Amino acid sequence: MKELKANIEWFERFNQSHEYEGFSKEPVAYFCAEFALMSDMPTYIGGLGVLSGDYVKEAGDREFPIIGVGLFYGESHELNENSPEGNNEIKSQDPQKNGLSPVADEKNNRILISLPIHDRIVRAQAWKWTKGNTTVYLLDTNISENEQNDRKITSRLYIPDKEMRVKQEMVLGIGGSRLLQALKAHPSVYHLNEGHSAFLALELAKYEVERRNVDFAKACAFASQHIAFTNHTLVPAGNELFNKDLVSAMMYKYAEELQVPVAELVSLGSIQDSSLFSMTTLSLRFASKTNAVSALHSRKAEEIFSPHKMQNITNGIYIQGWDALNTDDKNKMWKKHQENKKNLLSAIKDENGDSWNENTLLIGWARRIVPYKRPLALLENIKALKELAQRKRQEIKVVFAGHTSAGDEEGEKIFKEVRRLISEELKGIAVFLPNYNLELAKLLTSGCDLWLNTPVVGSEACGTSGMKAALNGALPLTTKDGWVDEVDLTGIGWIMEDTDINHKILDILDKSVVPMYYKHLENPNDSSSEWLARMERARQLILDKFSMTRALREYIENIYLPISKQRHQI
Repeated sequence: MKELKANIEWFERFNQSHEYEGFSKEPVAYFCAEFALMSDMPTYIGGLGVLSGDYVKEAGDREFPIIGVGLFYGESHELNENSPEGNNEIKSQDPQKNGLSPVADEKNNRILISLPIHDRIVRAQAWKWTKGNTTVYLLDTNISENEQNDRKITSRLYIPDKEMRVKQEMVLGIGGSRLLQALKAHPSVYHLNEGHSAFLALELAKYEVERRNVDFAKACAFASQHIAFTNHTLVPAGNELFNKDLVSAMMYKYAEELQVPVAELVSLGSIQDSSLFSMTTLSLRFASKTNAVSALHSRKAEEIFSPHKMQNITNGIYIQGWDALNTDDKNKMWKKHQENKKNLLSAIKDENGDSWNENTLLIGWARRIVPYKRPLALLENIKALKELAQRKRQEIKVVFAGHTSAGDEEGEKIFKEVRRLISEELKGIAVFLPNYNLELAKLLTSGCDLWLNTPVVGSEACGTSGMKAALNGALPLTTKDGWVDEVDLTGIGWIMEDTDINHKILDILDKSVVPMYYKHLENPNDSSSEWLARMERARQLILDKFSMTRALREYIENIYLPISKQRHQI
């Protein structure tokens, strides 16, 4: 708690400084394809969106001037988790019903921006979300001024069609920059939170050509002085690749506007000796500051993206948004945890009709369903799991939740297998809660006793769900990946070896977790309880080391201030 308090006090001092005054006039522009701003609004699908949502909410609380720029997705394409076939459902979204306001000028006229895509001009309106002095603008092409096909550019997050995806990312990067110009905003830093918005760099170079009357190559060098890039994944699916011919076709009219050969633009994101264009490569070539989101991730990223150097700023969580325990009093902690657990058990009863005992050990696994996160790790030996879970007076229950992206065939296959095993083999022992969103994530991370985290080591950039669970007293059982590699969990949770993971999980449950938990239940108010002591340590670890307050401070000190200073030296 001391470190969290120290970080809050740092902001109180910083907000009185000359540097803060500079950011008030020239804020940070924070570009991201996802923002988890409200639970039911489909502007996010996974950890990237939850992280960016936490980030702008923290900035609002700390009164740090950030302008978020993203896209408003008019449809949610969700896997019907209640359907045995797993069909996709399409749901239309109304931005104003989601609490967003239209962006208008001082005469209350709707602001429209335009940009060349392929062989025509595409226009977009914008919606805004506000918290404190932080605003997030979401661009939307579903307007009558566009052709029917162009109205669909922002229809859904991570649209599978590659041509539509390039168009979407041009709207985000180029269109987002033009929106800021229309709003007369003058950012000191442009922060690319993942590579989806990397076309922004080209628009900044265009601006430098016009402002400084220099050639495009020099303009790119000037533009880079404004740009920061955060990489969030080493998994290929998260580092987008497009065919160079496709990018050329989509950008040739934009290249004409820049008076630069389209081949020169495409070369900035080209992967050597291939026909591929990489949004990550484009981001890395332009950014003057780059960072990864855990120490392990930064080491791995430097190996993969050599010769680019990666600073480390480990992710944090928005404490005010995720803290359902709301007490550091050891004597009150268990009672509050049990209240949170009852809320989760009520949701479970609504799903499967089972009334689970609040004193039964409850294990949670909840996140996006992709192979490297290994959602089937606990389910590889059903016979052994059932024997352990049904032990008299030491029962175990398991709750799963998660989702896949539409079009992710591998993820959908795993999703269906998890559902099948639970419904056919583990009735009464495990449940899968559908419709995974922010609201359900808060129920799960606050109501489980043990949080299971099973990624292949070196694959998870950070993994903040475990932070949220630990904040609420759920003890971690995890591989040493992401943020976990930075801490000693001795006396807090349990670390598993990366190989033979199913055996490791069951062995640790059998020999350590289950005996400790049920010993605690013999006298849950005993202040000497080891389980209760671990809950307290887990919570303090997150408050001290993994708050978004700390992360935002590190971005300001290590990324934004250096960029702001070098920019003024140009």
